[in-house]
Amino acid sequence: MAAITNQSRFGKIAWPVLAWLVALIFFFPIFWMVLTSFKTDADAVKPEFLFSFTPTLENYTNMTDNYDYWKFALNSVITATFATLFALVVGVPCAYAMAFNPSRHTKDVLMWMLSTKMLPAAAVLYPMTFLTKNFLGIYDTHFLIILVLCLINLPIAIWMLFTYFKEIPKEILEAAKMDGVTTWGEIRDILIPLAWGGIASTALLTFIFCWNEAYWTVRLTTTEAATLSKLIEGNRAPEGLFFGRLSAVSTAAVMPIVVLGWFCQKQLVQGLTFGAVK
Repeated sequence: MAAITNQSRFGKIAWPVLAWLVALIFFFPIFWMVLTSFKTDADAVKPEFLFSFTPTLENYTNMTDNYDYWKFALNSVITATFATLFALVVGVPCAYAMAFNPSRHTKDVLMWMLSTKMLPAAAVLYPMTFLTKNFLGIYDTHFLIILVLCLINLPIAIWMLFTYFKEIPKEILEAAKMDGVTTWGEIRDILIPLAWGGIASTALLTFIFCWNEAYWTVRLTTTEAATLSKLIEGNRAPEGLFFGRLSAVSTAAVMPIVVLGWFCQKQLVQGLTFGAVK
């Protein structure tokens, strides 16, 4: 009995300590990035640790005065928001059809959609750039970035929504059909309210993926539709990286998502444990 009691006491102490240790390891790069953002470019490359430097806001003022940070931030908000909305508009009916009216090919279609995420992006970069520049004329436009972000995140959105919808008893929708409810009425009045937590979690994750996307937003934009990823990439020069300015821009790009995730963590965890990881 004493051994069991000692073991349980050890577990109560050891597991929280281990959890905090893992959290600190994951958080340390963000902490170092924020700390470096208050250094000059000269101080940023010196082997100084923690607070052995004079803090400065030079990198942040340079970011807003010379790089028009707010334009890049607005482009990020526009593209991520509309790409998320379009992914839900397409994903909800698709997941509804496969969850409540499955065929013998449903699993194959789901696997095929997921397999598209395994395609190397570099393999289609040249044809995408060539077509959008020379034929479609949509290079460096919000429409192109929204379309690309929507398509690359649509498989994950459909998979998550499909898993959430499968948790809803099919009999509820069958009863609604017997009462004369249309398909659109089922989705609008029954399915969406019942699966609202899962839909919100899918929207949040899709928004984060769209916001963090760097490969396509850097290579398919120049100035007009450039997002914060392009601004971060712009702090690179032939003479090297400007670590102070780079850290300031990265901090300004990361903080909105960190704050959003912090306030929505309860809904996000509930949505994930509701169905996506089962």
